[in-house]
Amino acid sequence: MSETRLEYILTHGYKADMIDYLKTNPDDLDELITLSFLDKQPYSWRAAWLLRDYIKKNDSRIIPHISTIVEMLPAVRDSQKREFLTILRKMDLPEDLEGIIFDCCVNIWEDISKQGSVRINALRLIVKIMEKHPDLKNEMSFLLQSHYTDQLSAGIKHSIKKLIK
Repeated sequence: MSETRLEYILTHGYKADMIDYLKTNPDDLDELITLSFLDKQPYSWRAAWLLRDYIKKNDSRIIPHISTIVEMLPAVRDSQKREFLTILRKMDLPEDLEGIIFDCCVNIWEDISKQGSVRINALRLIVKIMEKHPDLKNEMSFLLQSHYTDQLSAGIKHSIKKLIK
């Protein structure tokens, strides 16, 4: 089976060119979203990566897909997971999904075998939810115990310090 035009662009272009392509071919956004939900590598993680930078804050084209992203989050590969977490951070999260998202992000954060970039994105989303629900802030000291942070890079540790200020 041959590549679609979008799949080719995802593997042969620079991000700026990909974003320009989407601006001139807006009908391909649906294919990009669908592709980001699949396990069709390397296209799926790249689709999520491009989608992350293409969308605007609280993008109305993504809102109908938030629940799908949340459902898929535990099962997708870490590369897609990282991008989905960033996409969710850009959105105003539906209240009925905040608890599920919070729990999923805590599970990701606590899994020290995961890449630091995935874990820090989960922590950023945890903080976003905590800002809306201050009663959850008591969880932060537990989440920042040394066994969760010791193996992280200096750059990620610095990001954590900035995040919790």
